[in-house]
Amino acid sequence: MTKPQPSHSSIAPPPELLDALSSARKPLIIAHLSPDGDAIGSLTALGYLLYRMGKDPILACQDKAPPAFNFLPFYDRILQDTQGIQPDLVISVDSSDPTRMGSVYDEARFGDLPLIVIDHHITNVYFGDLNWVEPMCCATDEMIYYLTRALQEPLDETLATALLTGIVTDTRGFRTYNVTPAVMHITGELIDAGAPLSIITERVLDNRSLALITLWARALDTVELDQGVISAINTLAMRRDLGGVIRAEGLVSFLLSAQEAKIAAVFTEMPAGKVECSFRARRGYDVSHIALSLGGGGHPPAAGCTVEGEIHTVRSQVVAMLKQALQPES
Repeated sequence: MTKPQPSHSSIAPPPELLDALSSARKPLIIAHLSPDGDAIGSLTALGYLLYRMGKDPILACQDKAPPAFNFLPFYDRILQDTQGIQPDLVISVDSSDPTRMGSVYDEARFGDLPLIVIDHHITNVYFGDLNWVEPMCCATDEMIYYLTRALQEPLDETLATALLTGIVTDTRGFRTYNVTPAVMHITGELIDAGAPLSIITERVLDNRSLALITLWARALDTVELDQGVISAINTLAMRRDLGGVIRAEGLVSFLLSAQEAKIAAVFTEMPAGKVECSFRARRGYDVSHIALSLGGGGHPPAAGCTVEGEIHTVRSQVVAMLKQALQPES
């Protein structure tokens, strides 16, 4: 199947998606595990949109959404366990492959239901019965904006706030290469509808607990630079006394700010012998294909995966792979 290469002027959801949403009564919407602002933003924005249309949406995510996003609609309705629910449609948002839906997607119970995929990752494997994938979009929340317009639903402050949260998060405050005039136009519309840009930016980009800052400090002691690849590790022992903080959120982007770095990686030790790998790259370098080869996905400048192995061994092996990505794209 040839993947579409749309322009911003042609981005619109397929009519079959609009029909499926109109027909559904109790859709289950699933955001990816280890959710970021775009995952939670698109989950809550779509849930709120469908609720406004008279549906009874169920919102789910395997991992609890960070408290920084508790200002979003339906935040307190996001389930980590989908036992006992009976949806009539499943919608995956911001996930590039089915494993990213985690434990809240039960194949045995939900496998016979239609599955819609709404995502902007270039590494998406088109795993749904209906796939709306737009790699040109800066965030899945940008796609939910286009969906709102296609459904001829008005923007209000609540919806606009959820949409802008995803856009601000995935563009790192409008600093990524895919921030286009169209994205800035949409941002203006969302602000006009009441989305508080300064508050969103403060909540999602400049809001860290002391425990997280402490974890950063411990991880920064492990920083290594190897031919343009800068990396750090986050072990179970480092965070044993930090009250449940797991990931050193934002650290990988901070590492990439080093003048000598072209690619950054943070390796997070998880239980059961697994290691989460998070990658960032400067313009002209692509880490998405490395992540995809390891069972993950993402974008050329931002990607990730989870692999099995001892954390120091994984670091050594993956850094060697990342060095292969240091040849600039032609």
